[in-house]
Amino acid sequence: MSETTGSAALPTNDLGRTGLSVTKLGYGAMEVRGSRIWGGRPIEDNQAETILNAVLDNGITFIDTANDYGRSEEYIGRYISGRRDEFVLATKCGCTVVRRDDTTDDTPHVWTRDNLFRGLHESLDRMKTDYVDIIQLHNPSVEETEQGDLVAALQEMKQQGKVRWIGISSTEPHLQAYIESGVFDTFQIPYSALERQHERLIQEAADAGAGVIIRGGVARGEPGAGLGDADRWGAWEAAKLDELLDPGENRTQFLLRFTNAHPGMDTNIVGTLNPEHLVENINAAAKPLPTDTYAEAKRRLDSVAD
Repeated sequence: MSETTGSAALPTNDLGRTGLSVTKLGYGAMEVRGSRIWGGRPIEDNQAETILNAVLDNGITFIDTANDYGRSEEYIGRYISGRRDEFVLATKCGCTVVRRDDTTDDTPHVWTRDNLFRGLHESLDRMKTDYVDIIQLHNPSVEETEQGDLVAALQEMKQQGKVRWIGISSTEPHLQAYIESGVFDTFQIPYSALERQHERLIQEAADAGAGVIIRGGVARGEPGAGLGDADRWGAWEAAKLDELLDPGENRTQFLLRFTNAHPGMDTNIVGTLNPEHLVENINAAAKPLPTDTYAEAKRRLDSVAD
């Protein structure tokens, strides 16, 4: 067991119609990408080994990654593939990686059946597994999905036993159409107190029977934390949400609890390299935000919206 265990027990949800049981706090493995893709930071192998095992030792049962998240899939295969029965594994396809120079990669997406299968097989090899629980399209437009006949490719993966369920990571203006199509078992959608535009669609997806995976649930960290964007915190300040914090609670913990209070969400993927922060996140996720506090926070945010 990891030295960082001792955190509170996490609540679980069924991930929509998949029936997969997942902890309400998941782990976003983009954090162990170990490259400069999307602002990534260098990472030592022992850091990846420590945090991935700490995730499982502390009871988190959902891990999300992607084919273009640097070394993330490689690290999952190297350090926790032997614990494969302990977690639900989701990855994404459609990605390619093009090295521009020693410090920067591009991650263009190619929406063809061949590229989807190339990515899947590469992911399976990297993660040392013969299946993933969920394969997700990595944010194509509706037009790209239709033109590439991408759903048929995902269904073929499922028929081959290489994936159990099919999903998509998406946003407006495409999300509504994807929900209405009824073909996806899961949706990955951004949501937090500072990013509420998909609040209604999250519930629509859940009501349609799909599992809902939330990303961006702690709004990329607090201002001054190195990952935060201070410009995004104007609404927080104007709404005086600090008044709603519990004694000793910080903003990140409240954000996590706010996101987890949405009745339509199933799991909230949050990444960290710091085992102590992991335990803080788990303890926050294990403490449900009261319904009236969630409603008051939304009321305040609505009152200061442009």
